[in-house]
Amino acid sequence: MIGKKLQDAINNQIQAEMSSAHLYLAMSVESEEKNLKGFAHWLKLQYQEENGHAFKLIDYLLERGGSVKLQAIEAPASGFGTPVELFEKVLAHEIHISKLINKLYEVALEEKDYAAQIFLQWFITEQVEEEANASAVLERLKFVGDKGGSLLYIDKELGKRD
Repeated sequence: MIGKKLQDAINNQIQAEMSSAHLYLAMSVESEEKNLKGFAHWLKLQYQEENGHAFKLIDYLLERGGSVKLQAIEAPASGFGTPVELFEKVLAHEIHISKLINKLYEVALEEKDYAAQIFLQWFITEQVEEEANASAVLERLKFVGDKGGSLLYIDKELGKRD
């Protein structure tokens, strides 16, 4: 059985992951509207990953005898700017999610819930990867700028993500 404090913290993280998915969907749609189909594809896969993270947390909470309390998801912002500005927002968001995961892990430590600590290691590792991926795209975009053939090349490369 999972403790109430940890259960509540996991429910909050489920909401954060679903909000992340919603944000990435909005970013994907805006990229598609700008005819940056590779960016749209990359962001749509992020949307799917974030939903997967939420379901992973839901399944874990249920396996531990907890109660899932789905929370409201606010409408995401719009007008994400240039591709560089967009990926600055992506990276900032992933850093924010990493901090939330770290706080969740701290609750598991406080509660001495060893199973949760082991489970959350996956999320910690995943966030290292998420930040690295967003940072890599951002650095490439900063190098080439927001216009021209190089941007189209990056768009094409992002479209190959699977």
